[in-house]
Amino acid sequence: MIQETELKNRSGNQCELCGSASGLKVYVLPQTPAAVKDDAVYLCGKCLAQAEKREDLDAAHWQQHISTAMWSEVPAVQVMAWRMLSRLRNESWAQENLDMMYLDDETLAWAKAAGDQDSDGAVDLHRDSNGNVLRNEDTVVLTKSLDVKGTSLNAKMGTVVKNIRLVPDNTEQIEGKIEGQLIVILTKYVRKQG
Repeated sequence: MIQETELKNRSGNQCELCGSASGLKVYVLPQTPAAVKDDAVYLCGKCLAQAEKREDLDAAHWQQHISTAMWSEVPAVQVMAWRMLSRLRNESWAQENLDMMYLDDETLAWAKAAGDQDSDGAVDLHRDSNGNVLRNEDTVVLTKSLDVKGTSLNAKMGTVVKNIRLVPDNTEQIEGKIEGQLIVILTKYVRKQG
């Protein structure tokens, strides 16, 4: 794996996809072939969150910046540009860029390994009853009184649940403590506080 100092030097201490200089982190590309040593890119927080599917795609952000990144000489940057464009392929500008982009056979196989070309670009996020994105350690308020299965506990509407945890494999559920008991709560019955 490439080291962060090498990525800083290669990128000029900027996001390799959008050019931002804030909140930079190393992102190791998933489904990287074992023979590839240069398996990471340097990304800002916004690009990283969208690459990891923790945030909805912001087409305007990508339209403004990706056309430069797609011509990078660095295969890992090319792969990331191809993957993000593939997620946005329903946008005419993204499809045009994909049509113009050239990747050698090995790099294209690496880019396709993540399956972004087969998905619609939608991101499954935990959302509250109002559609707000929920994150670990958020505070929520119950919008409905809930009987907790297996106990005599009744969680009243308006109850505040602090430091929630997202259930990783189910975007409709969170975990939180009410009266000292850890329970699973459906996201449709909570509203994000603050």
